[in-house]
Amino acid sequence: MENIKVRFAPSPTGPFHIGGARSALFNYLLARRLGGKMVLRIEDTDLERSSRESELNIMESLKWLGIYWDEGPDVGGSLGPYRQTERLDLYTHYAQVLIEKGSAYRCYCSEEELEEQRQAFTAKGELPRYSGCCRNLTKEQEEKYAKEGRKPVIRFKVPDNQPVVIDDLVRGTVVFESDGIGDYVIIKSDGIPTYNFAAVVDDYLMKITHVIRAEEHLSNTPRQVLVYEALDWEKPKFAHISLILGKDKSKMSKRHGATSVVQYKEQGYLPEAVVNFLALLGWSSGGEEEIFTMEQLIEQFSLDRVAKNPAVFDMDKLKWINGYYIRQSSTGAIADLALPFLQEAGYLPQDINEEQYRWVEMIVTAIQEKIHCVNEVLDYMKIFVGEEVEFENEEARLVLTEEQVPQVIEALRTKLKEMDIIEPDAVKKALKAITKETKLGGRNVFMPIRVALTGQMHGPELHYIIPVLGTELVEKRVGYTLKKANS
Repeated sequence: MENIKVRFAPSPTGPFHIGGARSALFNYLLARRLGGKMVLRIEDTDLERSSRESELNIMESLKWLGIYWDEGPDVGGSLGPYRQTERLDLYTHYAQVLIEKGSAYRCYCSEEELEEQRQAFTAKGELPRYSGCCRNLTKEQEEKYAKEGRKPVIRFKVPDNQPVVIDDLVRGTVVFESDGIGDYVIIKSDGIPTYNFAAVVDDYLMKITHVIRAEEHLSNTPRQVLVYEALDWEKPKFAHISLILGKDKSKMSKRHGATSVVQYKEQGYLPEAVVNFLALLGWSSGGEEEIFTMEQLIEQFSLDRVAKNPAVFDMDKLKWINGYYIRQSSTGAIADLALPFLQEAGYLPQDINEEQYRWVEMIVTAIQEKIHCVNEVLDYMKIFVGEEVEFENEEARLVLTEEQVPQVIEALRTKLKEMDIIEPDAVKKALKAITKETKLGGRNVFMPIRVALTGQMHGPELHYIIPVLGTELVEKRVGYTLKKANS
């Protein structure tokens, strides 16, 4: 088996996009599945928009997801540097090699001249492209333009009338015609390489065997293949994974949900859930199962099960998967994640004591089966704090006007006074005892207690709610709600 080596090469120009995370994950899974290596390369040639802050956001997001690399700007490696702005001399060198081979040339056309060319092609109903007017400049012509102060770009000389064949591991054989490409810029006038050139140089020198990236890059691939062929370099295997669409089948955007990885982290999604969900965006195990750990994904992943069709980003499915992982997590783990939300909302100070942390754990115990995101803990807090309770509707208020209510509430008060410690198991036994002793049945006991304590007819289990409230708050709420219901 060949030495598999993949790369993830993001541009650090903003928050790390969820689509980029899916591409990184597929690269990671293939590398680990086949015992290969993964490179993290930072493509920071957009000098105006790139930032180290964005680079750090990408790295932290990848690590949060559990995606790690073998070579990169932070861990090093023998084939670095791993930031493109630190590799400019390499691009200059290989551009010169192409010029000497007759596969590239300096172009001195001004922006005005280029615009005239574009308009001319458009007027003829053809795809705008470079006309090739600087293809065969003499040395004297170049010297003349240089004296005029023109700074040239370097263009790749695209062969005429040549099919460019790409054997894509996801899409099969894809053929492009060279005549529709036009001679494209590989080095800009400021010496900065363009994506299609720098990516080829880097992938070759870093010994990348498989390039797995989003479908939108497929149209770039013929330009890159031509550079490989001009330099007599072996091409990597390409795999272009499907676009991610919203449920309305339009391109994924903010209206479909958060678009950056950090937003999902901040909303209380678990990394295991996000990884599981991203893996299912365009890949299938071939079976019916939908829950996979990272280890299971590595064991089962293969490119032949990556779909050609666009993947639909279904927020409901993500929430369902996240809810599953929340329920599988320990109470302490979810309490740790819930704590910052409670602190930011003012329910707890920044520095908490052991008793306050225990209070958070008790709340999590009560709601862990019901929430789909950790930030949903805030939706339940009105159940656990405050002496006054609002009835959710008139039906809830009327529950407390039923004739058995005084008997039930008095029985609850008695049982709580008899307890040394108010804890879930003891409360659960007490509620069953009240049902048995009063012979009223479950609904006639549990419903008025629930409404008296929360104002709601549904919610977390009472034997979890009551220990959080404590005897004193239970008494205050009962007094308040009974008075309000009968006023």
